[in-house]
Amino acid sequence: MNSHDTQDSWDQRYTSMERVWSGEPNGALVTETTGLPRGEALDVGCGEGADAVWLAGHGWDVTALDVSGVALERAARHAEQAQVLVRWVHAGLVEAALPAGTFDLVSAQYPALLRTVNHDAEAALLAAVTPGGTLLVVHHQVIDAEQARAHGCDPDDYVSPADVAALLDDSWRIETHETRPRHVTAGAGSHHTHDVVLRARRLN
Repeated sequence: MNSHDTQDSWDQRYTSMERVWSGEPNGALVTETTGLPRGEALDVGCGEGADAVWLAGHGWDVTALDVSGVALERAARHAEQAQVLVRWVHAGLVEAALPAGTFDLVSAQYPALLRTVNHDAEAALLAAVTPGGTLLVVHHQVIDAEQARAHGCDPDDYVSPADVAALLDDSWRIETHETRPRHVTAGAGSHHTHDVVLRARRLN
């Protein structure tokens, strides 16, 4: 699947319903960023913008990217209603070619990042974090991969927190890597009951 195919499929998904996600910031994001010093934040796969808007409202200088133009239009409206400023980038993570070492926080909440032989997406995530900054990757714990494949989504096609953790060398310190309960009652994905949360700090 190329980037254009990905954009079209996500645009179609967003167009098919008035709202895809809950409109609330992800719980792991709120929990894991509480107490962090504010700075530059990157929201990877921002969707309809709930996380980006929450971060901006809590003092972060936010850049948010997504492959779906439809999602970004909704995200921009959300930010306008909340009276916060966010820089929106219409691109995938790898295609965005972001400047390296820029962000104090890189957050990827349930990202649909395709696996590649060269680990392009994982490398882009790591490269974006500034020394002293935090990388936060959260994904659903997949209990039944066969059921997921039956619904047209093969978990093995996408980057997981474990894939990212496997690439962290001595220049990183893993602060959290665990499975925890998830309590969401609205929006796509609300049927998932547990998340895998990876938080790591770049030391140098």
